[in-house]
Amino acid sequence: MDYSTCFLLLSFLLTVFYALTLLSRHNSRLPPGPYPFPIIGNLLKLGHNPHHSLASLSKRYGPLMSLKLGSKTTIVVSSPDIAKEFFQTHDQSFSSRSVPEAARVVDHHKFSLVWLPAGDQWRRLRRITKEYMFSVQCLDASELLRKEKVTELIDHVDQCCKKGKAVNVGAAAFTTILNIFSNFIFSTDFARHDSVSSQDFKDTVWALMEVGGKPNVVDYFPILKPFDPQRLLGWVYVCGKKLLNIFDEIIDQRLERRSNISLLYDGVSSTKNDVLESLLNLNLKDESEFSRNDMRHLILDLFMAGTDTISSTVEWAMTELIRNRDKMETARMKLTKFIQNDKSISERDISQLPYLQAIIKETLRLHPPAPFLIPHQAVHDIEVQGSIVPKNAQVLCNVWAMGRDPDVWTDPERFMPERFLDVEIEYKGQNFELIPFGAGRRICPGLNFAHKMLHIVLGSLIHNFDWQLEENIRAQDVDMGEKFGLTLQKNVPLMAIPIKL
Repeated sequence: MDYSTCFLLLSFLLTVFYALTLLSRHNSRLPPGPYPFPIIGNLLKLGHNPHHSLASLSKRYGPLMSLKLGSKTTIVVSSPDIAKEFFQTHDQSFSSRSVPEAARVVDHHKFSLVWLPAGDQWRRLRRITKEYMFSVQCLDASELLRKEKVTELIDHVDQCCKKGKAVNVGAAAFTTILNIFSNFIFSTDFARHDSVSSQDFKDTVWALMEVGGKPNVVDYFPILKPFDPQRLLGWVYVCGKKLLNIFDEIIDQRLERRSNISLLYDGVSSTKNDVLESLLNLNLKDESEFSRNDMRHLILDLFMAGTDTISSTVEWAMTELIRNRDKMETARMKLTKFIQNDKSISERDISQLPYLQAIIKETLRLHPPAPFLIPHQAVHDIEVQGSIVPKNAQVLCNVWAMGRDPDVWTDPERFMPERFLDVEIEYKGQNFELIPFGAGRRICPGLNFAHKMLHIVLGSLIHNFDWQLEENIRAQDVDMGEKFGLTLQKNVPLMAIPIKL
């Protein structure tokens, strides 16, 4: 068979395949969406910033849209009304997770609260998380720890101020949140400000978050998994093992310490009162209910979900305030009026600082930490808005697009905290126009922790210092580019010079 005959045959087969794909789509009652190419489907539509690309497509095909990404059917939700149907009306039907291959590395999906289906193991881990970490009692008991670490942040910024040195706002916030988590769980600091260890841990966490959110060809063509053509799975393995080894070393040290628990120092038991101690007690009580792997991967989830999301939100908020000086001045004036001579903001003050709350909400609207949330998956075929969402379809909720929808928000591209002052809109899963932490049974379990930290860290930075950009950089020239991943970081870190007030 000559070359031209082979080419014609291949063309014919592809045409037939394409026609069958279109016919199948037409008869499937899928939500509307662009017609897929043979084999690759709509992969070319994603681009480097899929949240932007899918927002543009939803303007053409509607807020409930379907795509074919390789072999994977994907449903994209881009409006509050549709999101409410998915995560409230049909919450149980969409309570499963679409697990990327990156999450299967080091078997994370088998133990992770994030990726497990909403079954018995997931409910058990969720209960443990709530009871031993994020209950009201636990959060109240750890308030002094959070205050101490925020004070260390302010001291670090003050030293930079005296030297006239610019602060890497995101890195400084990350170190603070990292040390709060590491002390909360392990009773130790993981990093110091201006320390390479902080940056190294941040780079490791971000690498996992970036790869977890980056389109990976093996997710769409599983047959390619052994070849790992983008080398993403190999990188996840290195970073995942690095973090798990750190946790293993600390757990082993604690177990050795516990073996000598009868020893007393100055009349005080050698045990510690932290999360690790509680988790070890659970593990020793019944390993079948809570294994060491459950513990390691739960801790990995906490560091992954908490550190980068909170610190990047603080960085975006500071960026917007520096670009909008009038908002910065208004925020500082209201903080100064309320706090007066007391230089420290307490967590009990948050409810009485509506403008600071409005700034956080406006930042989360424009710069949600997870632009697609964590991908959901349909448990079974389900009808929504007259269309069928098929079993095992991946569900992406484009909260980035929802936050910039002109049908929902007036002047949506403008940073305007005042829009939240006269309306009762919260981000705790009830107001679907603002769900940066998700909604329904898969809502972020650490939401209340994040709420406290976002306000205390940002409020302290605003209240104690004025901020200006480095020489020759104008506010309107600040780079607002994004790095897409499971979280949405600034492409260029914010460097700002603090001025003591």
